[in-house]
Amino acid sequence: MKLQEELTDTQLYTLKTLKTPSAGKNLARWLIGLSIVFFIMLFVPWQQNIRGKGEITAFNPSNRPQFVESAIAGRIDVWKVREGEDVTRGDTILTLTEIKDKYFDPNLLLRLSEQITAKESEIKSKNAKAEALRNQVKALNDALQVKYQQAQNKVEQTGYKLTSDSVDYLAETVRFDNFKNQFERNKTLYQAGNIALTKFQDIQSKYEESRMKVTSSENKFQESRVELTNAQVELAGVQAEYRDKISKAESDLAATLADLYASEGSLAKLNNEYENMRIRNEQYQVIAPQSGRVVRAIQAGIGETIKEGEAVVTIMPENPEVAEEMYVKAIDVPLLSRGRHVRIEFDGWPALQFSGWPSVSVGTFGGTVQVIDQVNSKGGEFRILVTPDPEDEPWPEQLRLGSGTKGWVMLDNVPVWYEIWRQLNGFPPSLYEEPFDAKMGDKEKEKEEKEK
Repeated sequence: MKLQEELTDTQLYTLKTLKTPSAGKNLARWLIGLSIVFFIMLFVPWQQNIRGKGEITAFNPSNRPQFVESAIAGRIDVWKVREGEDVTRGDTILTLTEIKDKYFDPNLLLRLSEQITAKESEIKSKNAKAEALRNQVKALNDALQVKYQQAQNKVEQTGYKLTSDSVDYLAETVRFDNFKNQFERNKTLYQAGNIALTKFQDIQSKYEESRMKVTSSENKFQESRVELTNAQVELAGVQAEYRDKISKAESDLAATLADLYASEGSLAKLNNEYENMRIRNEQYQVIAPQSGRVVRAIQAGIGETIKEGEAVVTIMPENPEVAEEMYVKAIDVPLLSRGRHVRIEFDGWPALQFSGWPSVSVGTFGGTVQVIDQVNSKGGEFRILVTPDPEDEPWPEQLRLGSGTKGWVMLDNVPVWYEIWRQLNGFPPSLYEEPFDAKMGDKEKEKEEKEK
């Protein structure tokens, strides 16, 4: 029998006051249950992730907000659009008027056209003059050949005459020597009285006649020699004369060609000025480069002066392909690769995010890593671009470029206890395999080494 059955209630009052309270027992049971649950949760899979913040942007650079700039300096004359108005590519945004005195003349294009026409006529005249000088040079070269051939023929003819006269001179000299010997012999005979005076005088007459013939043939020979010398001098003179004429004509041709090239350069410059002015006239209308909506007018008012390359309005292209521009720490970049899944929370959209258990997250949207910058951006962080996941819920249509975002790049699954231990020690997330991009890079390097 138990002691409690033997004793009365009044006798056991003190023992009753020493019993464990029921509330304590309940608390103990709860603590034990929570401890068991916590211990079990330590082995529940937890998906590691890389956190980052960013904003909404356009994936295609051509779809991002664009400044429309003026190509020339001018004064605002007329505004054709308002802020918030939709424009189509080619629509006029505003009209400018000229502010540079160089372009004040409204007929400047006509003046330039007249100058171009005059310069073209001048070039035609100089071309004709150059062609005439070329013909003159050719004619002088032909005349030089004819005159030189004539002079050369005269030299040859004079040489033949000199040869003939020299032969005649030698013949007369021989004949004279014979008559001289005959004269000397007959003179001795005459002095001895062996021949008659008449015969001696006849021989003396022939002797004197032969002397005169020798003198005459010698004179002809000398004249022929002088004529040959003159012909040779004339031959050289023909070359000198025509070379001088040809050189002068070639000099005139070179000067004409120099003027012609200078005129062609001036014509090219005038054509350039004409085209620049024609294009400048088209720049007085600032045109929308693509379809979109006028977000903000940077310049305002009528009569305001703007400079070359100064922005006048900002246009937001229509239907941009949105993406998230997220920034992550440099220590996490080696773990990223294209194709990684991302969970995104947009500013203005209520969300409840469990980063380690994306399946129970509410109000977040899926994305895929498309671009990883190779250099760091602001604050030493690296930028990544995330596009919508085609297999997940589409992103809200109300998103605006520049809206803030929070993102979680999802990595591998690890136990909860490992994630707690990693966070307490400040270790980066771990991977069981290297990122896909890195493996592809190594394979390409190995392939290049094998090819070498």
